[in-house]
Amino acid sequence: MNMKKTITNLIHVILCACCLYLPILTKAALVSDLKDGQHILLMRHADAPGYGDPKGYVIGQCSTQRNLGDYGKNQAKAIGSWLSKQGIDKAQIFSSPWCRCLETAQLINLGPVKIEASIGSFFDDMSLEQKQTKQLEQFVKNELHNQAKVPIILVTHHVNIQAYTGKVVDVGDMVLVKVNKNGEYLSHIIYSSPKP
Repeated sequence: MNMKKTITNLIHVILCACCLYLPILTKAALVSDLKDGQHILLMRHADAPGYGDPKGYVIGQCSTQRNLGDYGKNQAKAIGSWLSKQGIDKAQIFSSPWCRCLETAQLINLGPVKIEASIGSFFDDMSLEQKQTKQLEQFVKNELHNQAKVPIILVTHHVNIQAYTGKVVDVGDMVLVKVNKNGEYLSHIIYSSPKP
């Protein structure tokens, strides 16, 4: 009977220790994964009220597109803060040309933002899915070769993330993607967006 109680107490101690150290292990794992030359972080843009874009929208003219609302702007800042707390103080940031992605990428505040066409939305023309996903794989391959020790964050759209990983994510969610030497998807971990 005493042995059973001792084992139960030991299990409780181990579980408590795991609960205390799991956030530290997760933090360390995210940072080290993003610096190992085999991972990228895909992020769906922050909350932008509505669905799709207005008819006749123009890339480069934010007033014609669906954009971040106040909640989305605060959400993007919260994501940047969360990433900083994970130990990511600087990253190579790439964004879809759409304004809601660009603004999200700027508000996470982890470095200069570069526009990347291969992560632009193909929601209006789904026939581009395969071609653009191949272009994304090539882009990832090249960037990991050039910037293996710097975290790479790609701010994009749900259709792009789903085409690349097979996963549907919510606004502001992040997907840590492990890739092969050709930039092709192997596996993933999803990090839900922090609340603003």
